[in-house]
Amino acid sequence: MKKINKKSAITEVNGIHQPDSVSDVVAKKIQQKRKVIPSAKELIEAIQIGNKIALSRAITLIESTNPEHLERANEVINGCLPLANNSIRIGITGVPGVGKSTFIEVFGKHLTSLGKKVAVLAVDPSSSISYGSILGDKTRMEELVKDENAFIRPSASGESLGGVARKTRESIILCEACGFDTIIIETVGVGQSETAVHSMVDFFLLLKISGAGDELQGIKRGIMEMADTIVINKCDGDNISKAKLAKTEFNRALHLFPAKKSGWVPKASTCSSYTKEGIDDAWNTISKYFEMVHLNHYFQVKRQEQNLFWMMETIDQQLKSNFYTNTSIQSLLESNKKAVTNNEISPFAAAMQLLSIYFKK
Repeated sequence: MKKINKKSAITEVNGIHQPDSVSDVVAKKIQQKRKVIPSAKELIEAIQIGNKIALSRAITLIESTNPEHLERANEVINGCLPLANNSIRIGITGVPGVGKSTFIEVFGKHLTSLGKKVAVLAVDPSSSISYGSILGDKTRMEELVKDENAFIRPSASGESLGGVARKTRESIILCEACGFDTIIIETVGVGQSETAVHSMVDFFLLLKISGAGDELQGIKRGIMEMADTIVINKCDGDNISKAKLAKTEFNRALHLFPAKKSGWVPKASTCSSYTKEGIDDAWNTISKYFEMVHLNHYFQVKRQEQNLFWMMETIDQQLKSNFYTNTSIQSLLESNKKAVTNNEISPFAAAMQLLSIYFKK
């Protein structure tokens, strides 16, 4: 065995002992403080004076699936309701890769430069396998997240319809009570998320890119009918001529659709999140829309329709939740699943059996 030269420079020497940066007593106090959930009254008071930390904690509370948090969450929402409904709500959608996050950051910075207070509720897609979510919007919107007049809240979409976070509607109310006058909701851009977001916003912006092969073939009747404007993004460099051509084609297509109840005629425009060209045009279009719907009173009508829709959606969600948390159902659900899998009973008969037990018929 080779002897180690004790005089060698390559030896490890015990350094000076470094004390803990935080004493055990202080660390314990911090831990205890974090565990204490503020009361509903404390959260409401903090939100009303514009405390973004309280806003984040309140949104976490309403997103919680813990039944114990439901009562407190409802109390916070009801307490904030009198200060809500004083913002404009903008939905932004587009297929993955269209540049939604970059567009929203540049657009949001433009709004804050005009003195607006902007809240972005970005719904991140959850994995259907691990149910995990990247929640990367805060990292993608580096500049906006540092803006004092902005608030970004990424939420995992979970299993809710179209990837829209289950409590996005309540989050809007809290953001409005916190003083944010412009609420932006970003969809995951897949499935039926657009339909769900359309039911909770005043203005619906569809973000597109040229050269993707969908200028005409990919025009979906449903999404086109919902859009209040189409913005072709990435209109820069060699892509300018293609983007302008796409704008012309979309404007032609928009004339084929029936008139909107609001009386608004949607138009397509171009922009570049990189050069910031066309960002102010997008905001001018939105401003003109709100001027018009306030004058013809459609704004109030749509808000009333949204409130009724939200009520019915909440009933549907609560019924579904109550069904799956019912102890009688839980005990029989697994056995019925096995029976259906083994073709011992039809899926419809198994479902009716469970529903009969739930409704005690």
